[in-house]
Amino acid sequence: MNPKILMTALLIISTFSYAHARVMPVNSPAVVLPDQYFRIMDIGIQRLQNRLSELPDGSLSAIEAAPGWRHFPSSILIPAVLYSKEHPANQHYHDQGMLILAERIGDILAKEDQQGLFTPRQDSDWDTYMWLEAYRLLQPRLGSLRRKMWREALLKNLSLLEPMLRKCIDYPWYNAPFITTSPNHYAIYASTLLVAGEVFDRKEWKDMAIKVLHRFVTEEQAPDGYWGEHSQAGPTTGYDYLTETQIALYREYSDDPDALKALRRSTDFHKYFTYPDGTPVETINDRNRYWGVPMWGHFGFSNFPDGRRYAAFLTGFSSPENDIESISRVAQDALYYHEGEMEPIPQDQDNYVHQMSIPAGIRKTGPWVVCLSGLMAPEDALNNFFLDRQGNLSIFHKDHGLIICGANSKNQPDLATFVESVGGKIIHMPVSSRLKMDDIADRLALAYLTFFSVIEIPAPTRDQIDFRFVTTYKWGDAVSKLNLQIVLKAGMLLETGSGKKIMLGSENITLGERDLGGTISHNGWILHVPEGAELKWPVYPFNPYGNGAETGLTHAMGVLSFTLKPEDQVFSFVLQAD
Repeated sequence: MNPKILMTALLIISTFSYAHARVMPVNSPAVVLPDQYFRIMDIGIQRLQNRLSELPDGSLSAIEAAPGWRHFPSSILIPAVLYSKEHPANQHYHDQGMLILAERIGDILAKEDQQGLFTPRQDSDWDTYMWLEAYRLLQPRLGSLRRKMWREALLKNLSLLEPMLRKCIDYPWYNAPFITTSPNHYAIYASTLLVAGEVFDRKEWKDMAIKVLHRFVTEEQAPDGYWGEHSQAGPTTGYDYLTETQIALYREYSDDPDALKALRRSTDFHKYFTYPDGTPVETINDRNRYWGVPMWGHFGFSNFPDGRRYAAFLTGFSSPENDIESISRVAQDALYYHEGEMEPIPQDQDNYVHQMSIPAGIRKTGPWVVCLSGLMAPEDALNNFFLDRQGNLSIFHKDHGLIICGANSKNQPDLATFVESVGGKIIHMPVSSRLKMDDIADRLALAYLTFFSVIEIPAPTRDQIDFRFVTTYKWGDAVSKLNLQIVLKAGMLLETGSGKKIMLGSENITLGERDLGGTISHNGWILHVPEGAELKWPVYPFNPYGNGAETGLTHAMGVLSFTLKPEDQVFSFVLQAD
């Protein structure tokens, strides 16, 4: 078949599958793995060839300059896997074109490395691992000169990881306050040297990596199945997929039974704290307010029947527009995927509930998913990569997405669920919390200096969810507020109970109680609000990577606020969806 016709057909099929998945309660169980991985890689190959045709003499900086092309070197694993992985769904097994493409990419990397331009790139060690895997798969076919050139470049970059891994090997915790980097990075150092030790017969690398990774699976993982980046007191959900990927690699290269147990716990954690659209639940995340559908580490989940279904669920949301790194991680998934039977996951069920040993839990009832978080952590004022745990409630609807956002922020008390000012000191995180979940109602209690509040959420109906904040005044003199982050979308209409209709854009809007008239309607949902409400748009949340507020409307929020009185109060809400 003509390659252009094949590419067009693949794009149509994949685009249809992606769009279809977005409107279903769960994405299509017809997604079959690893077959779908190979179809995604077919699209990736066409994109790689087109990109290299556009920049035949391009440098890494030129290739990676376009959006979606960061970590271009990792793409070498796509043709390497297609060439070397025998499978009925892989139409490129021993296809010389794949070998030639992989060699071309590897030669670009070797040339850039000789010029000192490969290593200084941010997180170049991620790419070193992917290049190492390609070398492992292709080395018998590379020819002596190319094999020598790649080997020397790889060994030079791998040797940089050894002192970084050795330095922290006996530190008290493998988390950021101790090792001054994140656990996902430290785990990547270890797993990369483990694979390198196998490939280049470096026993010292293997022994050191095994010591670190064994500790990751026996000591560093929290009982609830995550690897906390700041501490074990709460997850960093998005980056946890990166750490899980390294434990999955450890499982492939060792016979440590504790690795499989750790992957079992990790699978349970992630499958519960994933929304019906495949995105991780933001409320419990202490580093990111949002995260895309991850392609990292599916092969680790594939050790279990429900994990294989979870991997298929996530893959069903893959798009032809995915960044090249995500497609490269699909190649890693295909390389190590464990085929077998599948079992249902929470997203396949009409109802489920899961509560962690820490004060956080999630419940799905029909189309509604509610997460409550009473997680607490000390304020890390100097590290912009860790947010303040100030968000406590999220409400998601399968057709309308996230409506009430529980994402955390930093240096933004006005985005905290509760904030109080006492004697000039601003308190925006709870000092104590307790979560109780049962079939009648879920209740999260949050204590502050001058008051405490209980968030109560009875069982919702299919069309409506009620929730309320019952605040109890304790003592003292404070200026206190309740804030709800409302997911509003620029370019869409906002309607209020007073008859106001506003097309949301960059213009600042403040609507008081009379303007709101008791209701807010937007994107197919209606929120009934109590007296005293004030709505502001747009509010730009903190972006840890820019160490400042977001600058675009994509992630802007609406903030619904209420002033607390020095008395007991109840704030009751009703949220209805079409």
